Amino acid sequence: MTQALRAEELTSQPGSVVRSAPSHGAQRNKRGRRLGPAPRIPYTLAIGPALLLALWALSSWAGWLDARVLSKPWIVAVTTHDLLAAGRLQAHLVTSAQRAFLGLSLGISVGTLLALFSGLTRIGEVLMDGPVQIKRAIPTLALIPLLILWFGIGEPMKVLTIALSAMIPVYMHTHAGLRAIDTRYVELAETVHLTRWEFVRKVALPGALPGFLMGVRFAVTAAWLSLVVVEQINATSGVGYMMSLARSYGQTEVILVGLVVYGLFGLVTDTSVRLLERRALTWRRTLSS
Repeated sequence: MTQALRAEELTSQPGSVVRSAPSHGAQRNKRGRRLGPAPRIPYTLAIGPALLLALWALSSWAGWLDARVLSKPWIVAVTTHDLLAAGRLQAHLVTSAQRAFLGLSLGISVGTLLALFSGLTRIGEVLMDGPVQIKRAIPTLALIPLLILWFGIGEPMKVLTIALSAMIPVYMHTHAGLRAIDTRYVELAETVHLTRWEFVRKVALPGALPGFLMGVRFAVTAAWLSLVVVEQINATSGVGYMMSLARSYGQTEVILVGLVVYGLFGLVTDTSVRLLERRALTWRRTLSS
């Protein structure tokens, strides 16, 4: 009772402020403003794959799955160990990673530049937006026959296919982010007489950053999907080539190893982009708090 009366007296005094304790995990800047919870690694992403693996193991152990249709998970684990011990899996992984990241880097770079050109200039929108929308309606994999005729069946065709798949989502989301910038910021930039480059650096790029990062997430998924296809077209190395060769010999466990590798690649890259998004867009949590 005494503590309650003392708290009531403090709150009744003019100019008194009762400060609550900061919530767990909150950050504060130098002025004491709350910046929201710290970025955390999304461990919950592993729950779904773990449950799927448990269901697969249970079905195999109970005999519900025929081993000729889907190999047992412990057989796949032994096969993975054997491939790693022989050095075959590492070599294929390096080749696939090089193709994916080369194509992804090229696609992100070209998509971002085209989005800036189209979103910040009228002539860019007239010249670029229409062709990109047409390309968006045409599946990239449908262009593989033309790409083979133009560039052959070597590495350039494979990298360009991945780049074309990654370019479209980056362009679409970055362009949408530029168009969604509040006109009040544009008017403020005109009021303070920002130069063209200063406007791009201080207003356009930060405003388009959320859309760009969302486009990168879709681009990562599209890149891995394209990689699965192009590595089975007259390839001599890569995870897709390993799976195609295993299909000829009926080695289901090797095919499953390749699928797991592709899935892990996609999960790790998507998680990395999400963590980057959380750190780069901390200011949005600041404003919301």
